[in-house]
Amino acid sequence: MTQDSRDDADKANESPKGASPDAPLPQHLPLAQTPTASVAGRTLAQSTHQWRTRSSPVRADAPNVLIIMLDDVGFAHADTVGGAIHTPTLSRIADTGLRYNAFHTTAICSATRASLLTGRNHHRVESGTITEFASDFDGYTGEIPKSSATIAEVLKHYGYSTAAFGKWHNTPALQTSAAGPFDRWPTGCGFDHFYGFIAAETSQYQPSLYRKTTPIEAPSDPTYHLSEDLAAQAQRWLREQHALTPDKPFFMYWAPGAVHGPHQVFSEWSDKYKGKFDGGWDAYREQAFRRQVEMGWIPADSQLTPRPDTLAAWESLPEAERKYQARLMEVYAGFLEHADVQAGKVIDELERLGLRDNTLVFYVLSDNGASAEGAGGTINEILSISGVPVPFAQQMKILEEEYGGLQALGGPKVANMYHAGWAWAGESPFQGTKLVAGYFGGTRVPMAVSWPKGIAADAAVRGQFHHVNDIAPTIYELVGIAPPATVNGVTQDPLDGLSLAYSFADASAPTRKAQQYFEIFGSRGIYADGWMASVFGPRLPWLSATAAAYANWNPDEDVWKLYRLGSDYSQATDVAGQHPEKLAELQRKFDEEARANHVYPIGAGLGPLLNPSARIGTTQTEWHFNPEVTRLPEFCAPNLRARSNKVSLDVEVPAMGEGVLYALGGVAGGLVLYMDAGHLHYEYNSLSVMRTKLRSAGPIAAGPHRFELQTLLAGPAPGAPATLVMRVDGIEVARGTVPFTAPLCFTASETLDIGTNLGSPVSLDYYDRAPFRFNGCIGDVHIVYTP
Repeated sequence: MTQDSRDDADKANESPKGASPDAPLPQHLPLAQTPTASVAGRTLAQSTHQWRTRSSPVRADAPNVLIIMLDDVGFAHADTVGGAIHTPTLSRIADTGLRYNAFHTTAICSATRASLLTGRNHHRVESGTITEFASDFDGYTGEIPKSSATIAEVLKHYGYSTAAFGKWHNTPALQTSAAGPFDRWPTGCGFDHFYGFIAAETSQYQPSLYRKTTPIEAPSDPTYHLSEDLAAQAQRWLREQHALTPDKPFFMYWAPGAVHGPHQVFSEWSDKYKGKFDGGWDAYREQAFRRQVEMGWIPADSQLTPRPDTLAAWESLPEAERKYQARLMEVYAGFLEHADVQAGKVIDELERLGLRDNTLVFYVLSDNGASAEGAGGTINEILSISGVPVPFAQQMKILEEEYGGLQALGGPKVANMYHAGWAWAGESPFQGTKLVAGYFGGTRVPMAVSWPKGIAADAAVRGQFHHVNDIAPTIYELVGIAPPATVNGVTQDPLDGLSLAYSFADASAPTRKAQQYFEIFGSRGIYADGWMASVFGPRLPWLSATAAAYANWNPDEDVWKLYRLGSDYSQATDVAGQHPEKLAELQRKFDEEARANHVYPIGAGLGPLLNPSARIGTTQTEWHFNPEVTRLPEFCAPNLRARSNKVSLDVEVPAMGEGVLYALGGVAGGLVLYMDAGHLHYEYNSLSVMRTKLRSAGPIAAGPHRFELQTLLAGPAPGAPATLVMRVDGIEVARGTVPFTAPLCFTASETLDIGTNLGSPVSLDYYDRAPFRFNGCIGDVHIVYTP
């Protein structure tokens, strides 16, 4: 391409008149209003009055902005880009706009979202790991600094209405309770309105929701699904904004949490895919690869990378297991199509309101690659993430006996997650999956951009190398503003991203992104001028996540590989041996970026996994609660799950007392003390596969009592067994043993509740009576850690 043709392309891609990012702009926010035209005299009769007028901070035709981002979707899952799963909304955005096949994320949830919303590298904005694994290393605290204002904060000051719907995974875990602080909740990060959940994941049927900062409960309705609710809430907000402030543009961030595990969707959506995956993941990957090439989604000379030896071949599975694994993929497929259709409802609303033409839509199919965290396919994803091995035969027995068999998959009582083989297959033609930052598949995701008024639709696939930190500067350019020097008195960090608007008018324009580093959990890489140097890191995501898996890892001994991307789209051919000087150059560049962005020490994101004491947390060892304490997130609550403790309750028991006294967790894992038909019960739900139950021999007489539940762990090892002792008025009434305790957590978003069980019920024994509020009176609830 000649320089003249580049100049012509740049001119063709200029923002509308008056929207130049170089126009004079105030250096400080918020913006001031226009001077007054009223004149004050000594009396009203001597005064003249005229309402102040306000100049618009942005041009009158500034576009609305909508970011749609799903969760844990593979590069080759959507039929829009060659997969087998119907995604009509992604196709709709792509067909009315542009497609990108070299767009990248960070490889994990919190990091990608922080980078997207700020336009900075994820470690620079303290998001080098998920918020639940935050530590006190620079780059890993989970606290997005005020010196890196979000898109919402900036656009809000420039006159935009702002709203976020769905998953918010950027509030430090210890700041998610009713005690706050709330300055890093969505409404503290520039969003006028928020409706969704504050966690990595939640149940699609019984989610833990918030409206702004107020906890709300999902309806007890068998037809309820979170993704549908989020679409309806977004539609309602659009109608309200259009009615009340039709002259204001809006910025909406719609990120539903689907299709992160647990994979949950109504069976009619999963049943659409019956039999479609019976050929297995090896066959799926090959079929998807052929379609990707035929559609022109990937270059014709792309190579399909082979299945790693550590992943089972489909043909090696027994026939009975194949049926189970195929059904898990059918559920995932139905879940993905369902989520995409809900996104389409938001687009429908824009069209009904006449707003679609002037709305800039970014549909980032996923915040990272497909998740291989389900390892061998499981009825409870936390089992795999926690490194708890439960053989297929045992899981199937539990599924049949307690939950109703294969038809229960995708329903509200199980937290199923597909086999890692499906994640790998869905990443054709790449090697990586979610959590692999050094290899595409972990980081490379499909993206479509549409703005009918400002961007001409073009079916040619854009292959420019770009990153999620480039979305913010793209928005600022198209809106016609420059990133402010200060926001609310805080000097701002420079953006790390750059606008990709130059590629809108020219599919073949050379990429302007010269360099980008990647790092998550010790997996790392760096792109520079068409080259990529990569390291898998300490483990593959589908292998054990236990501390032993990292015991002998030394990042200085990792073997780097080198790829020339211009002729190797899928990182199939390592050329480090032919170009050692280039590899050394990229390694130096990575070191420079790592030092500048607070990436070191390598593997800091793993610290809290290997050593829980490294996790940011409270030093508190004793609590006094009452029935007003509900919806206390597990990561903010006392660790009744995996630490020796004693819970004592002063209770006024009515005749035939019933209901929950306290509960932590939900149906996928938790513990609960409750009364039923006058008897005192305790249940420890070990991640759906083991339920340890205690019951008093006789009913508890009406009147005042002190109940105690003591948990004694057998040792300090993660997942250690525990002895349970239940007492009434100091007398032991039941005793039992938990074979294994949940080492990391019960669930991501369930809570501690006193006097009730909000969210999903811990025990199946009162499942249909939830939230099963206690019908007596609870006084002091005293919790103390014991030696």
